[in-house]
Amino acid sequence: MIMMALIIGGLILLLAGGELLVRGSVGVARRLGMSELVIGLTLVGFGTSMPEMVTSLQALSDGAVGISVGNVIGSNTANILLVIGAAAVITPIITHPRALARDGLVMLAATVLFAIVLWFDAFNRITGIIFFTMLVIYLVTSVVLDRRKGSQTVAVHAGEAEIVETHEPLWLSLMLAVGGIAGVIFGAKMLVTGGSDLARAVGLSETVIGLSIVAIGTSLPELVTSIVSAVKGKADVALGNVIGSNIFNILGIMGVSAAVYPFSIISADSADPSQPLEVGAREFAPGESLVSMQDIGALGLSLFFLFLFAYTGRKIARWEGLVLLAGYALYMALSFNLIPRIGG
Repeated sequence: MIMMALIIGGLILLLAGGELLVRGSVGVARRLGMSELVIGLTLVGFGTSMPEMVTSLQALSDGAVGISVGNVIGSNTANILLVIGAAAVITPIITHPRALARDGLVMLAATVLFAIVLWFDAFNRITGIIFFTMLVIYLVTSVVLDRRKGSQTVAVHAGEAEIVETHEPLWLSLMLAVGGIAGVIFGAKMLVTGGSDLARAVGLSETVIGLSIVAIGTSLPELVTSIVSAVKGKADVALGNVIGSNIFNILGIMGVSAAVYPFSIISADSADPSQPLEVGAREFAPGESLVSMQDIGALGLSLFFLFLFAYTGRKIARWEGLVLLAGYALYMALSFNLIPRIGG
């Protein structure tokens, strides 16, 4: 009962904290004269990814590597299949292939790099610094290029900022931002504690908890933003927000996490090498990766369908949104062993 209260309370604080952080930081930026382009490209993407960032750092500080890495993989998969799927079902998403080409390719390259680092289990401090440096280069380059071209890409990023309506004075915006940060920090602590306890209580691996409950919870800001965008008839903004968030999740969150808490995704050796390490619905033998090929495959397939739907018909139709949602339901069923696991 206590663990469920921690999880629910953590999710509520993460959602509320993320919303307050975005609203407050955008309000401060506008009062200081920052352009909508820069706000959309940096603050909105960073703000909606802050729950993932703090949760991953909290999980690593508690030694819950599965929750940390599973959170990023699960959040990126949920952003595409769940968030974009839900937004498209509400309102078909008109896409601008040329406007999304650069950010889409960056997201694809970051995901491939992430998969390579996972494969070689190379999340050391140097890798973290490289990841974060790549994020900074991407942001600076994007701002410079977009200001020069004044292209459709500018409209997409500016639209992400315009969705956030703020009319508060500077002092109140600052208080909202600070309150949002506090909410995210306490929410992450509660969610990680409750998630770890739940994993031990019901016999699920921490990775599965990270891929599902934690990932969905930390993706709530993106889901809310995308649904609001779709209701307002700006569903294309939802797509831009998700692409930006996925880039932040990999380069920013995994970069900072590895730089602060270098970690390994290989399960620790047990006292008796002949005995597997019990971590839930699956058994991870000593030396086995905490991240399965199924999880990486799900992320890869979600990218494939996103590019297929977004770049072929110049829109993501309602039926395509339903396909994405069905794909997410199937992935969750596989993760919880409701369907026999691939290769398992």
